[in-house]
Amino acid sequence: MPDWMSFIIVGLATLFLLGEVFVNVKGIFGILGIGFITIYFAAWLVDPSMFFMMIILYMVGLLLIIIDGKVLNDGTFGVIGLVCMVLSVGITAPNWVAGLYAVIGIFVGGMSSLFFLKVFKKRVMWTKITLFDQLTDEKGYSSMNKSYHYLVGKEGSTITDMRPIGTIRIGEQEFSAISQGKWISKGTNIVITEVDGTKILIKEK
Repeated sequence: MPDWMSFIIVGLATLFLLGEVFVNVKGIFGILGIGFITIYFAAWLVDPSMFFMMIILYMVGLLLIIIDGKVLNDGTFGVIGLVCMVLSVGITAPNWVAGLYAVIGIFVGGMSSLFFLKVFKKRVMWTKITLFDQLTDEKGYSSMNKSYHYLVGKEGSTITDMRPIGTIRIGEQEFSAISQGKWISKGTNIVITEVDGTKILIKEK
């Protein structure tokens, strides 16, 4: 097999595997991608016992890139994943020329997979991982517990030391509250500045 074929095979494998992640094609791209990368490792590996190890290294690298791009977005996992993929195809190649072609195939295949987003329906699973809509009252959501919402702006006093969590009294009722990192002594007059869920935030009056 000529060295340049490693570019084609690895490029197509990366293209279809990432494409399977990005768009909903009922597993077709996944099957094609696994097929191409299997052909690459089966054809080039001198030691057959390394086959599954290289497959796993390549897939782990691909998974890390996906996690970084869709969840973390800090680049760390992406770089580690790319290194894993490059190592897997580079070590497998019989010479540096075939290895270089294979590495280029990873980059070209990965970038080309983005074009699938313009043609096919985007996979819905990512909306479950990343929340695109803001949870606002106008959209039917509320970040506040409605039973505590009325407390915003109310004045009261602390009945325990706030370190920074403690107990306050508003009228005849007692509530657990947080003083936003500042320690407040018992018996200090306070005002409620914000309610976030069941968390009541206060400041010294």
